[in-house]
Amino acid sequence: MQVVPIRTKKAIPSGKRAQGKAANRRIILDAAKRVFAEMGYSAVKVRDIIRATPLASGTFYNYFRSKEEVFQALCDEAAQIVGPAMREARHKAKTSETFFYATFRAFFAYIVERRASGVGPDPLHNPVTAGVGTLKQDIENAISRGVLPPVNAQVLAAAMWGLASGLADALAEWTDIDDAARSATAFMLQGFRALATESKPVAVNY
Repeated sequence: MQVVPIRTKKAIPSGKRAQGKAANRRIILDAAKRVFAEMGYSAVKVRDIIRATPLASGTFYNYFRSKEEVFQALCDEAAQIVGPAMREARHKAKTSETFFYATFRAFFAYIVERRASGVGPDPLHNPVTAGVGTLKQDIENAISRGVLPPVNAQVLAAAMWGLASGLADALAEWTDIDDAARSATAFMLQGFRALATESKPVAVNY
């Protein structure tokens, strides 16, 4: 009598499945970075990203539905790195100058890195610039520590992001992070000092 071995389907450990999913997702994101850098974000189609991977098209759609979702994932990754670093630098700041400089430098470094990868065509379309609320909290914390004098935290946060986004948009070819951060800091300090010393609303006649 011939003995036929019984074939069983062993369940793949969840850890291995998770590793496989993470690896596929990483392959897609790394490929998208390369393709965005080579072709420019607006010109890239999903098929271009898929062709830059060893994966099937069906595998791609298991993770992302569009190039916009891939773009968002790449921006989220960068924001997860720069966001905490930016907050830590602000929390360590001992003066208003170092507070401003830490914020501007981290922001400009983020924008330069995004542009170098071809992913970030517009600094307003990323989660870092959506952090005005977080910046407002850090300003309030700095005021409580005596690093900043009492000011309207919401107005100052909006002014800082407006200046940073405006410079990033106007200086598309600029790559000197330190110089831009120093310039933005100097500009902000002038207006900030006027804001901090303003004791009452300015009367405006229309």
